[in-house]
Amino acid sequence: MEIDGNRVVILGGGVAGSVVAKSLQFHAHVTLVDPKEYFEITWASLRSMVEPSFAERSVINHRDYFTNGDIVTSNAVNVTETEVLTADGHRIGYDYLVIATGHADPLPKSRRERLNQFKEDNQKIKSAQSILIIGGGPTGVELAGEIAVDFPDKKLTLVHKGARLLEFIGAKAGDKTLNWLKSKNVVVKLEQSVDLNAFTDGQKIYQTSNGETIEADCHFLCIGKPLASAWLKETVLKNDLDGQGRIKVDEKLRVKGRDNIFAIGDITDIPTKIMLYCLGFGQNLVSSFGKLKYCDKYKHKPHIIKVYSRKQRAREAIIMDHQQQGAQHLRDANHPTVMTHPKGVNHPIFTIHSKSAMSEDVNQGDMTIENSHNQSRGYDPWE
Repeated sequence: MEIDGNRVVILGGGVAGSVVAKSLQFHAHVTLVDPKEYFEITWASLRSMVEPSFAERSVINHRDYFTNGDIVTSNAVNVTETEVLTADGHRIGYDYLVIATGHADPLPKSRRERLNQFKEDNQKIKSAQSILIIGGGPTGVELAGEIAVDFPDKKLTLVHKGARLLEFIGAKAGDKTLNWLKSKNVVVKLEQSVDLNAFTDGQKIYQTSNGETIEADCHFLCIGKPLASAWLKETVLKNDLDGQGRIKVDEKLRVKGRDNIFAIGDITDIPTKIMLYCLGFGQNLVSSFGKLKYCDKYKHKPHIIKVYSRKQRAREAIIMDHQQQGAQHLRDANHPTVMTHPKGVNHPIFTIHSKSAMSEDVNQGDMTIENSHNQSRGYDPWE
């Protein structure tokens, strides 16, 4: 069933925008606006740096899953009450607008360029004897873990300006993370930073804010990226941003005070920042578009995921509950890879966790994934 006034424009082709585009493509005239030609499973990116072939399954051209709509490969630069203007001059009218631009993360335009980027990062890791990782949030911690497991001979140093790792979750989890990294011979320096402005290419000596020197053949910068919302400050939505640049939304994920403009994912001011919630967001938006006046309020629900091997060993992970600020799942030898495929596409669409070679032999064909909303069947996030 198509919606009346059925032009839907989605800004951003990350996890959030891609799920909504896929969900709506047969219910409306959908236009996806994204500066790159592909969708990337972001939580597979760090795995792809140490195992580039992994990216072949986690970097997917938009057209492979979004088969019934328009794609504009460009950035949005302005929004009015009725249309979107892109950097390449397109003017796209809309009846409904979904903003899902997430964080500002400059990436190559084409899938081929992105795959080559992973190969270059992998070569950088392989050729280095010592590596410096700057940042002790989820990205820095996970990258350190990936390198430490796959390349145990590398000398790894992680520098973090905070008092503990993964500060957005409980202290106990941060302590366990620190102990795990130390057990893999990763040197962790807390309450310090590295001034890269004083560093020039070719140098191998880095200096910390405490005056310590670190010798490393290369470094990876793993600090938070700004929200991709600065451009909205010059649009009709300039008054709909909070002090941190996040879009203020109501319980139906609409920009507050507006009936036909929605925001989804990291760019919003809702507390949940785990990307699995985009599945629920997409379903809620489909409902909202079709029955705007009658749709239920959006509720943050915990997702409980169970993974069964042929031996029927259940592994449960409560990804998030509605009171938590976030959770980071450290990869280790007890967590297999789980991937699901959109119908008709030979790529997995979501990677739940790390490589199966680090755990017991797992036959993915014999796995069933359940969550609290999808019981007793294989879970396809596109459904």
